[in-house]
Amino acid sequence: MSDQTASTPDATASAAPERRRRGWGAFFRDLIVIIAIALLVSFLVKTFVVRSFYIPSASMEDTLLIKDRILVDELTPRFGEYSRGDVVVFRDPGGWLPAKPVEERSPVVEGADWVLSLFGLSAPDSDDHLIKRVIGTAGDHVVCCNALGQTTVNGVPIEEPYVRLAPGATAPEPVPYDVTVPDGSLWVLGDNRNSSRDSRYNQDQPSKGFVPVDNVVGRAFLITWPFTRFGLIDFHHEVFAGVPAPAEQ
Repeated sequence: MSDQTASTPDATASAAPERRRRGWGAFFRDLIVIIAIALLVSFLVKTFVVRSFYIPSASMEDTLLIKDRILVDELTPRFGEYSRGDVVVFRDPGGWLPAKPVEERSPVVEGADWVLSLFGLSAPDSDDHLIKRVIGTAGDHVVCCNALGQTTVNGVPIEEPYVRLAPGATAPEPVPYDVTVPDGSLWVLGDNRNSSRDSRYNQDQPSKGFVPVDNVVGRAFLITWPFTRFGLIDFHHEVFAGVPAPAEQ
């Protein structure tokens, strides 16, 4: 008689479903771990590296158009400084945005929007932020306008090729100001000067038209949607190349 014990047909049949159950259990466990890691990485990237926003208004045309989606570099506020010409996204310093009613949305829609925002596929707080171009940084003396309708920075008139003009106009409609940018602040203007509620129009607000650097989320650097407009955002730093450093106060 053989010493080996033969497997019975019943034992073999019952082992197969058990292996399948263990296989599916391991698959779902690994899937949950992968999703959790992806959410964590997306959250960290969004919080510390880059965020997605969409453009809700025409104030930056033709550089940025309504419904463009952009990526914003969040590292600059932590490790660098802003330069004249940078396009920045910032939280309302107070009174720049009109009050709006709270939109009631179902928990399902809120939850879906939150999840999508983790992956940068949704930007639910875009309407609570503004985007403009930096014209003056700390210490700069910014004036509008000279006889040709140009803005001057530290006494130097700047040629602004990115500014959208009204048909037939040679310069934007002037809104006079004569300011010196305080430490820790920026003076910002929209590229579509005749349709932008920017620093010029907020001099009567608590911030006096200046944007505290602490309010800046980051520097917009890339258009991601629509694909026909995909590409880097031009900061036009060359426009300010001839501007001297601000005089000592």
